Amino acid sequence: MTNRDLAQLERGRLCDLLLVVGPDHPTLCEGWTTADLAAHLVIRERKPLAGPGIVAGGRLGAYTEKVRLATKDGSTYADLVARVRSGPPALLRPLDGAINLSEYFIHLEDVRRGEGTIEPRPVEEVGDAEDALWAMQGRRTKFLTRTLDDIDLTLALPDGEAKAIGGGSRPVTLTGRPGELTLFLAGRRSAAAVELVGADDAVAEVRTGKLGI
Repeated sequence: MTNRDLAQLERGRLCDLLLVVGPDHPTLCEGWTTADLAAHLVIRERKPLAGPGIVAGGRLGAYTEKVRLATKDGSTYADLVARVRSGPPALLRPLDGAINLSEYFIHLEDVRRGEGTIEPRPVEEVGDAEDALWAMQGRRTKFLTRTLDDIDLTLALPDGEAKAIGGGSRPVTLTGRPGELTLFLAGRRSAAAVELVGADDAVAEVRTGKLGI
């Protein structure tokens, strides 16, 4: 399957789960229920003026939050989920695999693990998606970890395959399945099933230092 196919598969799985758990289920996104998450996904793709605030924060972030809350309050939960399920608008469809595979994988796990589980999905279910997520690691990872303090990061799979990300002089190896590495690097550190090896101070920096966009 292509990354676009995989993104659509994860999108459908997330929407199915959203309907099963309902609008008030907790997520790994602090302070957000599933209804909040569904509204976020709608505006991310369908409210372009609100998009910059997702990344930039500040005044732009305040506007984005205003739009998100209005979207949430102005629609039924079922309608929000249906809009997410319908996929990106035409202009974004060519980019679907690049921008949405990790997004929907992460948010599906935000819902799955919202009540405290850290059990990954079976490899038989997500192996293709995880292969694609592993292939994405590299420059993107270097960007997400750019503000860590002097960390020479290596990502490793349980079978020993590894990618040197670099970035500093204090070596740390982060080991886990590709999906777990993706969750960790997206800030879901306490919910990701990973192992960190390195000097104590360097490992502490990876566990607590700033990650993400």
